[in-house]
Amino acid sequence: MAETDHNYSPLAPAISPLPPDERRRARAAESSPHLGGSQLPATANRIRAATRPRPPFECIALLLQGGGALGAYQAGVYEALTKADLDPDWIAGVSIGAINGALIAGNSPENRVDRLRAFWERVTAKPYCDWSERLFPAKGDAARQWLNQVSANIALIGGAPGFFTPRLLAPWLYPPGTIAATSAYDTSSLKATLEELIDFDRLDAGTIRFSISAVNVRTGNFVYFDTRTHTIGPEHIMASGALPPDFPQ
Repeated sequence: MAETDHNYSPLAPAISPLPPDERRRARAAESSPHLGGSQLPATANRIRAATRPRPPFECIALLLQGGGALGAYQAGVYEALTKADLDPDWIAGVSIGAINGALIAGNSPENRVDRLRAFWERVTAKPYCDWSERLFPAKGDAARQWLNQVSANIALIGGAPGFFTPRLLAPWLYPPGTIAATSAYDTSSLKATLEELIDFDRLDAGTIRFSISAVNVRTGNFVYFDTRTHTIGPEHIMASGALPPDFPQ
């Protein structure tokens, strides 16, 4: 019987001695198309994407989960999908995924990436000053993690532009039964942002099927909204993104 070498693994890749940031830059440089030492123009990339055949599926669905800052990553992924000429036929999302999905389904193809970028630049803007880069020039993972924590705490205290603001009083000081009595933050600015950046007539027309979910606070069960069965407005999207006791239901 042949002896088996348990120390041999043909699938195990060698570990690169380069730091993660350097490996990412190296991969990006290798994957970038070059011609004569210069990167191909954007028009060449678009032509190449346009000639790529659509995958042989009856429906391309885009599923967007919740997770706050994960939504910024989702926006970047969608931009990459558009460059690859992969347009979804059906978008389903929850929480921040519902917001991103509405920004996509509720705009024309040529405006979708711009609307996503406008939303994320607005809600992540530092209204007072961009202090992090100037006051803390240190780089590295530890410095970045510390700055992220500081930024999160500032948002906790001061809110996020175009998204939410802290209420003047604690929820229990408002009249029972009011929205203010059930949440620590006011999300009326999010409603205004959604109405500005999303064409709800286009969204409900069903060019892209759009489905979102929220939780029924009386039963604790999921409730689903779909453009094939519902007329979806900003209130449905905000309900999907509710985060009690912080954001109202």
